[in-house]
Amino acid sequence: MDNNKLIALYRTMVRIRLSEEALVEPIMNGEIRCPVHLYSGQEAIAAGVCAALRPRDYVFGTHRSHGHYLAKGGELKAMYAEIFCRRDGCARGRGGSMHLVAPEVGMLGAAPIVGGTVALAVGSGMAASIRKDELVAVAFFGDGAMGEGVVLEAMNLAAVHRWPVLFVCENNLYSTHMPIRECRVKEDIAEMAPPLGLEARAVDGNDVIAVNEAAEVLVKRARAGEGPAFLECKTYRMRGHVGPDDNIQGTHTDIRTPEEIVKWQARDPIVLHRKYLIEKKGVDVNILDSIVRDAEREVLEALLFARTCSFPDEKGMRDYVFA
Repeated sequence: MDNNKLIALYRTMVRIRLSEEALVEPIMNGEIRCPVHLYSGQEAIAAGVCAALRPRDYVFGTHRSHGHYLAKGGELKAMYAEIFCRRDGCARGRGGSMHLVAPEVGMLGAAPIVGGTVALAVGSGMAASIRKDELVAVAFFGDGAMGEGVVLEAMNLAAVHRWPVLFVCENNLYSTHMPIRECRVKEDIAEMAPPLGLEARAVDGNDVIAVNEAAEVLVKRARAGEGPAFLECKTYRMRGHVGPDDNIQGTHTDIRTPEEIVKWQARDPIVLHRKYLIEKKGVDVNILDSIVRDAEREVLEALLFARTCSFPDEKGMRDYVFA
């Protein structure tokens, strides 16, 4: 992998992290009213997978999808406006944090229903197969979604018809506040895919290079008509299940120990990748610092934009409603 691509992966992760962390204060002071599930700590997955996709490939997210939206090319100002429930948001201020959409770049939607968008991704894979346009659909979901029947049904259907779908399980070891060890006999989720006929791989979800390399292989395979695949990315969220709350701050109902959180903070995907770029690839630290500064400016501009946008007009409550 050449330095340009490695630096681009760093830029995507930094952009996601800074945009997430800038939401902490407005969430805590009540400025943001909708529930917000922060993606901090899992940036390597969205960055690595989306870097393996074409602009028109499809992506479907979850309740924790700011990273997917941004990595696929979604506009930050539109995302912030949506989180602030303003009418210039990507869903016109009607969806909030958990309903991000940017069809112009292939982000076809996110939803809070656990596993709810996986079947939609399979439908898009079916459509791509019918059209023979060589597009691939990606379904992002968490480890908790593997307990939902629709996910297994969707995986099986895609495998039977060899549709071009990549199932990406972001295994952050917790289903809301339940540790995976309490709800699964085996913690290696990727083992569930081969019996259904899917090619499966498991990678370190905090290693953006490992994620991207695996995604490149599986996406290429799906695009060539060789069937769907399953990618398990083992990772860890740095914040609470919803909002910035975590056990270190002593708030919310998070049951994770401070020791566990500190252990995973040492495996921060951005810190690890930055160290690799400097020590192994000889990238000038000034280049990386300028990326951080650019992202900081973009975030501040997006915050100002969102705060100055108007709320949806009460008279338009029935707009965009199907029935």
